[in-house]
Amino acid sequence: MSPSSINTDELKKLFSDYLKAKNLRCTTERNAIFAKVCMTNEPFALDTIWQQLEDENFHVSRASVYNTMELLLDANIIVRHQFACSIIKYELKCISDGHIYLICNECGAVRKVRDEKLTKYFTGYKIPKFTTEYYSLYFNGICSKCKYRLANKELKRKKIKQ
Repeated sequence: MSPSSINTDELKKLFSDYLKAKNLRCTTERNAIFAKVCMTNEPFALDTIWQQLEDENFHVSRASVYNTMELLLDANIIVRHQFACSIIKYELKCISDGHIYLICNECGAVRKVRDEKLTKYFTGYKIPKFTTEYYSLYFNGICSKCKYRLANKELKRKKIKQ
């Protein structure tokens, strides 16, 4: 699902209703952060959203971005991915209803892949006494660029020894 096919009006109403239910204000900053999230179709870091707003001369604190992400998580609008110990990214839940990610342990690159066979298997997978809302499947390894770079480094090291 791409951002153009997402009904942002429905998401905005969901977020607005959530804020009202929690007796929180619907601020300009929250709306700007929410709009940036809706425009992003890949997993994103908090600093990415903050930087995009800064680049548009919309100044908001990193704390406001962090707090708004927590609200969006609690409102069940976004999901949190922890791709590695230090790599945390977020994604609209309606985009992340089941994805497979490849994570490079060397450079930290994250690539989303589509595999119809795995998607079909996991979409229909039933777990006793558990209702799945969404899933994410992570494969950790080494990307082809890093593998090539490491092989060249090893080759150079062997040549130096000789």
